[in-house]
Amino acid sequence: MPAPDRIVRLNTLLVRTGLSRSTIYRKIADGTFPPQIRISINAAGWRESDVNRWVANPVTWQPTEEVGDVR
Repeated sequence: MPAPDRIVRLNTLLVRTGLSRSTIYRKIADGTFPPQIRISINAAGWRESDVNRWVANPVTWQPTEEVGDVR
């Protein structure tokens, strides 16, 4: 059984990517950065696997279509 995907919060994301908060949200709107997922009413995060794929190759990153993916 594969390990569960961790949820990364914004502060961790800022450190991992080196991007500013406004740049991350602009890239999400442009479709060039993984979208956040809602983890509660007042909290959101990013799938670590999506962030890792973006960090590995930010220029050619494309969102993956997962079966049953709710974003």
